[in-house]
Amino acid sequence: MGIIVANLFLTLDGVYQAPGGREEDPEGGFAYGGWQAPVSDDEAGAAIGAEIERIDALLLGRKTYDIFAAYWPHQSDDIGGRLNRVPKFVVSSTLTAPSWEGTTVLPDAAAAGRLREEYDQVHMFGSGVLIRSLLAADVIDRLHFWLYPITLGQGKRLFDAGTVPVSFRLAEPARTFPKGAVSLVYERAGDVETQEMTT
Repeated sequence: MGIIVANLFLTLDGVYQAPGGREEDPEGGFAYGGWQAPVSDDEAGAAIGAEIERIDALLLGRKTYDIFAAYWPHQSDDIGGRLNRVPKFVVSSTLTAPSWEGTTVLPDAAAAGRLREEYDQVHMFGSGVLIRSLLAADVIDRLHFWLYPITLGQGKRLFDAGTVPVSFRLAEPARTFPKGAVSLVYERAGDVETQEMTT
């Protein structure tokens, strides 16, 4: 049985919108597209590249798929080559003719969960809405947060009203990078427990 890993680039205040560029996702008048590069460094970039090399299949939500499909088919570097080679899956109820070669449309989160039966490592990038749906359906095995040392005060956040209560544990040691970014890999650890703090 494989795993589904959700990779997400996040600010300290939980924003994941448009890390890669100003035009990536300007929805809601978002003013900080491209926030990731100034707080990234070569070590963090190499770690992200190594994560991408582990991908056996790529899973995306519709909005992130549209962003990726407009960009990556035209890239021939190592990352582009990998993303173009692996099977791609997009969860959508409206997409009927995906433009990116090697793409299959899935109807819902349950169908996405079945990818673990076919692939060792199914990775997601971005796709916050889909991540929330997969968490609710209990079909995400790992959350890999790339946390960057900035706050934006606006933009799309992963955990908002309606988040499913779940506890997590670190699946790998935290890793830090020279400009202050931190890689945090969590796996689901069961229901949330409560108790009184004692001295």
